[in-house]
Amino acid sequence: MQHPIEILERYWNHTSFRPLQEDIINAVLNNDDVFALLPTGGGKSICFQIPALIKEGICIVVSPLIALMKDQVNQLNQKGVKAMAITSGVSYSELDTLLDNCIYGNYKFLYISPERLQQDLVKDRIQQMNVNLIAVDEAHCISQWGNDFRPAYKNIALLRQLHPTVNIIALTATAKPKVVEEVVKELDFISPQIFKASFSRPNIAYMVLDTDDKHYKVEQILKKHQGTSIIYVRNRKSTVEFHSFLKSKGFSSTFYHGGISPKDKEERLEQWLTNQKEIMVATTAFGMGIDKADVKTIIHVNLPESLESYYQETGRAGRNGEKAFAVILKNKTDEHQLKHQFLGTLPTIDFIKQVYRKLCNYFQISYGEGTLTDHQFNFNEFCKTYEFNSMLTFNALQVLDRNSIIALSQQFSYQSKLQFIVSNQALFSYLETRGHLEVIVKTIMRTYGGVFEHLLKIDTKLIATKSSSSEDEVINTLQQLKKDEVVDFQFSNTDSELIFLQPREDDKTINRIARIVEQQNELKVQQIQAVINYINNIDECKNKQLLHYFGEKSTKPCGICSVCISKEKKSKVADTKTLTKHIILLLENEPLTSRAIIEQLPFDEKQLLNTLKLMVEHQILSITSTNTYKLKHT
Repeated sequence: MQHPIEILERYWNHTSFRPLQEDIINAVLNNDDVFALLPTGGGKSICFQIPALIKEGICIVVSPLIALMKDQVNQLNQKGVKAMAITSGVSYSELDTLLDNCIYGNYKFLYISPERLQQDLVKDRIQQMNVNLIAVDEAHCISQWGNDFRPAYKNIALLRQLHPTVNIIALTATAKPKVVEEVVKELDFISPQIFKASFSRPNIAYMVLDTDDKHYKVEQILKKHQGTSIIYVRNRKSTVEFHSFLKSKGFSSTFYHGGISPKDKEERLEQWLTNQKEIMVATTAFGMGIDKADVKTIIHVNLPESLESYYQETGRAGRNGEKAFAVILKNKTDEHQLKHQFLGTLPTIDFIKQVYRKLCNYFQISYGEGTLTDHQFNFNEFCKTYEFNSMLTFNALQVLDRNSIIALSQQFSYQSKLQFIVSNQALFSYLETRGHLEVIVKTIMRTYGGVFEHLLKIDTKLIATKSSSSEDEVINTLQQLKKDEVVDFQFSNTDSELIFLQPREDDKTINRIARIVEQQNELKVQQIQAVINYINNIDECKNKQLLHYFGEKSTKPCGICSVCISKEKKSKVADTKTLTKHIILLLENEPLTSRAIIEQLPFDEKQLLNTLKLMVEHQILSITSTNTYKLKHT
C-alpha cells in the first residue's frame, strides 16, 4: 500500500499535509467512519481523494453542488485520475452507459447528487461496483437543523445497505454541535472518529463598520489594504454598479454573477486568479471551490443571510497565513432590508400549495401523473400569469426543489438549437430568391461549423451582433427557414428547466413536507437574528462571537477585530483637551474633512466628531464652503 504522502506529492505536488488532514486520511484507511469538520480552505477533498486513490475500487462522492462536482472532476481528470459526475439532464440510456463505465472502466470517483440515490438503476449499479469509500460532502445538509437541509440526503443511508462493509467519511465546513450529532446518527456511524479543526482564524481581522456611504468606505478600505479582494453584493445589478464605480476610481476590477455567459465567467475568473484583475465584485455564489491563497480583503456590502454562509465566504481570505480583513458594512436600514429579504419572503405552507397547484396547471399535469416529465420554464411569465410576487414565488420553488418535489435547473443561457436539414447546394438555391435572408444564414454557417451535421446550441444574440441585425430579425429568419423545411430550429426563450419528480397529488404532496418547511423557516429566523446580534454586539471580540456561535469556547480577544481596535482607541483618549491638540496640529497644514481627520487620528470616531463640534462652537474651527474644517487663525 502506498503512503498518503507519496500520493500527495505525485498528484498535488505538495510535500506536507495541512492540520488534521493526515490523521483523517489514516482513520479512513483504517476503515473507520469519520466526521471531518474542516473550515473553508482546510483541504476537505484531499481527505477522501487520497485514501480512495490508495485503496482498490471506486469512491462514491455525494454532493449537492453541481458546480463543485464538475470542478473536482475536471481537476482529477487533469491529474490523470478517471472521475465522472452524473448531473441533471442525463438521459436514461446515457446514465446506463456511464454507470457501466464505473463498473468496468477503472474509474476511481463517481460524483452524484443525493437525489440520484432514489433511482433504482443507480442503486442497482452501485451495488455491482467495487466501492472502496463513501464520501458525503456538505454533510450538514443531512441535519434538519443544518444550514440548507436537504431531505434527499436521508437517502445516503441506503448506501450502507448496498455496501455494509464500506466506511463513510462525512465532511463539512460549518456545523454546530447539534448538527454534528445528528449527522453521525443519521449515517449510522459506529465508533466514529470525529475531527474538528478550530473555527479560529487568528490572521483574519473581522470588522463591522457603520457607514452612510458604502461606496466611499469600500474605496477607503481598498486603498488602505491593497491586494486581491472580493466584494460581495446582494444582486447582479449591484455587481455591475460597484464594478463601474471602482473602475472610475482607477481600481483594477471585474464582476461575476450567475447571469453572465460561461465563457465570460471563465475569462473573468482567470483574470482574477492570475492577478490581472485585483478586485472581484460578485454575488455570494462566487468563490466556492476556488482556492486562491493571497486574498487580502473580503467586503460584504450587505448583511450576510447567516453566520454559516458569512464564515464560509470570509474563509476565502488569508489562506496564505498572512493578515487579512473580513469587513461587513452596515447602515441604519440594513437590518430592515435583511429581515424583509429573507424573512418577509418566506413562503407559507398555503402559498407553497398554491404555487404547486398552479405549476401543475401551467404545464397541464393531470392528477396522479407528471413524474419525471421535464419542461422549459419561463419564470417571469409564470409569475405574470398568476399575479404572483416574484421573490416569494422563487423561494417557494426553491422549497419544492430542495424537498425533491421538482428539480429546477437555472441555465441562465438560452438553449435554442439549430441544424440545416438540406444540402449546401439546396440551401444556396433557396437563398437565390430570398436575398434578405442571406446575411444571417451565412453568419450562422461561418459561426457554427457542424451545423449541417448536428443539432447545435446557438446564441441568437451573437448571430445578431455578427450579422448587424436585431435578435428579433434572427429569430424571425430562423422560424421562416423552419417553416420552409430548410432547418430544424428549436427555439427556447426560457432560462430554466423544470422536472416534476413526484406525481401530482396537490395538497397531499405538500403536506408531506410541511413540518420540514416550518422547521426550516424557524431556523432562518434564528439565523437572521444571529447576524443582527453579531453586527450590533460592540462589546465582545468579533472572533470570540463567531467561535461561540459554532460551539467553541475562547477567552482571549483576537486584538485585531473592529471591537478590539475600538477598545484600544478608546483607551488612547485622555480627554477633550488632548483631542483638540491633535486636531489643531493636523489642521495646521491644510483644511480637512471630518472623514480625513478620523482616518488620520487613532481615536474613537464619535469622540472626534463631538470634539470637532465643540471646537466649531468655541470658534476654534470654522467650516468652509467645501465642507472642510479650517483653523480660525489661518
